[in-house]
Amino acid sequence: MNLMVTRSVMRRLVTSRKVVLYVSTPQSSTMNVEVRPVDEMKGPGYGVRWQRMASSGAGASDGKETKNKAMPGTNKSNAVVEEEKKKNEVMDSTYWGIVRPKIVREDGTEWPWNCFMPWETYSADLSIDLTKHHAPKTLMDKVAYRIVKLLRMPTDIFFKRRYGCRAMMLETVAAVPGMVGGMLLHLKSLRRFQQSGGWIKALLEEAENERMHLMTMVELVQPQLYERLLVLAVQGVFFNSFFVLYILSPKVAHRVVGYLEEEAIHSYTEYLKDVDNGKIENVPAPAIAKDYWRLPKDATLRDVIIVIRADEPHHRDVNHFASDLHCQKKDLSKAPAPISYH
Repeated sequence: MNLMVTRSVMRRLVTSRKVVLYVSTPQSSTMNVEVRPVDEMKGPGYGVRWQRMASSGAGASDGKETKNKAMPGTNKSNAVVEEEKKKNEVMDSTYWGIVRPKIVREDGTEWPWNCFMPWETYSADLSIDLTKHHAPKTLMDKVAYRIVKLLRMPTDIFFKRRYGCRAMMLETVAAVPGMVGGMLLHLKSLRRFQQSGGWIKALLEEAENERMHLMTMVELVQPQLYERLLVLAVQGVFFNSFFVLYILSPKVAHRVVGYLEEEAIHSYTEYLKDVDNGKIENVPAPAIAKDYWRLPKDATLRDVIIVIRADEPHHRDVNHFASDLHCQKKDLSKAPAPISYH
């Protein structure tokens, strides 16, 4: 076929006539090929002029291509803009019946958070005693106390008085025990077909509260890459260690957490001293902290530290209480759980 086309072209050229070839392309479009002798074109040799003819297949695509081209003065085509809009849109969930109602604040503005709702916010109890301490008496208590003191040593060496980074690392650890304890109590409830007395919810609330501490500290500290890698390593080791400890001895596990919370109170107290002394800038509080703890609009870092520190003694009391119940050979399900006790 190609040989026949070539011969026809050459024959026409010899007679100095214009040749028009209609070639069908793979895209179902028609190409108008005009070949002229040298004397009719500028430059040496033969000249070829290609012209795309309109057809039902190509015309539609050409129209779309022209439509999708960026308008003068714009950086993006219409197609790109539409694609970005689709990506930013939330998936339509009406098919499954999952539609979140519109939630507003008391002042009528829209609620901006998905991680917690207005009815989960609270004002911290600042009247709680920060100085309570469980004196280790039994062998198990002393073991738990020594474990916490050993865990504090590398933290003191690594962070020193960088209490923002120290608090961030502390919260990544403090949010683990409640989740582990709640998970294991959940499995125990399923195995034994019995109620947990509310302790599953109480421990999971503790874990969520500690996680909100972390979300707040991340807004203030902005951890570096090496700190994020350190969190991965510490979390992997601590989660598995605490998981095994809780299975072997829940009373020791809760006592360890109680002493960890006592150390947290000490750390936040030192953090507050550095802010009051001007060693750490008293920056405005993050928006998430203002909504979660119902802080005033002009709240600062100092206010955030105070409310977080007020949460820690509540966790201290809950875990020492749970450990005391285990020491008395009582099941947690027999005692009322301190739900919503931050």
